[in-house]
Amino acid sequence: MSAPSTTEGSSKTAPRGVDPASYDSDPSQFLKQRRGRYGERVAMGGLIGSAGLSVLITVGIFLALLVPALDFFREISIGDFLSGQRWAPTFADADFGVLPLVTGTLWTTAIGMLIAVPFGLGAAVYLAEYAPHRVRSILKPILEILAGIPSVVYGYFALFFVAPVILNDLLHIGVGTFSVLAAGLVLGVMIIPTIASISEDALSAVPQSLRQASLALGANRMRTTTRVVFPAAISGITASVVLGASRAVGETMIVALAAGPQARIVSSPTESGQTMTGFIAQTATGESSPGTLGYNTLFAVGLLLFVVTLLMNVIAGMVVRRIREVY
Repeated sequence: MSAPSTTEGSSKTAPRGVDPASYDSDPSQFLKQRRGRYGERVAMGGLIGSAGLSVLITVGIFLALLVPALDFFREISIGDFLSGQRWAPTFADADFGVLPLVTGTLWTTAIGMLIAVPFGLGAAVYLAEYAPHRVRSILKPILEILAGIPSVVYGYFALFFVAPVILNDLLHIGVGTFSVLAAGLVLGVMIIPTIASISEDALSAVPQSLRQASLALGANRMRTTTRVVFPAAISGITASVVLGASRAVGETMIVALAAGPQARIVSSPTESGQTMTGFIAQTATGESSPGTLGYNTLFAVGLLLFVVTLLMNVIAGMVVRRIREVY
């Protein structure tokens, strides 16, 4: 192996591709090279610190939920908590079965995803594959405006318009003031921009050569979209759906206002029912004393939400790794 190139009478080593003689004629190049390397190290350290900070924050949130939750489970068994069918933590004959809150959460999330996934993916496919540039430049900002509307506005929209006007007066479904159906429908509308925007970015990132090859082989535009572009962007599309589902599970104000304040087993979408986030929002008012059983219930429910969201992301990651196509 040949030794690094150096100039005669100089100990400075020239980087690859740089004329060693240039260091004698212009010594500032050597200093610039050294400063550039320091800058790269600082930038790399900042990037590593940012990634590490996000991990530390996640671990901190988990520990903040875990410690009070363990105090709760010292008094209430995990089995009774997960399988109990009555949730009444503030009554004299208190029960701590979280199943009523889980059913309310599942109903609102399922209804919301039934609305958000087809409409969100449909909007993404249209914007990425069919919409003219001028139409796309108008529709996408409008779609993103929906993502910026506060969730409390959506909650009042569900409570005072969707339930009484759309469901009762127009569709004659016959829901009460509160229902998981009204909450789920508006929840789905709120999630549509999230799924549509991320999915549209994933579809637009698919190489144009794949589309051209499919069209050259005789496939029409729809077949190219469904058989070539969609599978190529499946990892990004899956990420958008998982993010939308996570938002649905963790949404607070819509379900707190429109789903109902009473925790009970929900067996029909026309019924009212409290969700896990709704319970946390309505209970965390500062009236519970820290360290009491009623106070620790907030952290037990919060820990369950954290675990559910984590499992959703882990399962989605496993699915993406099995079905993704790399180009």
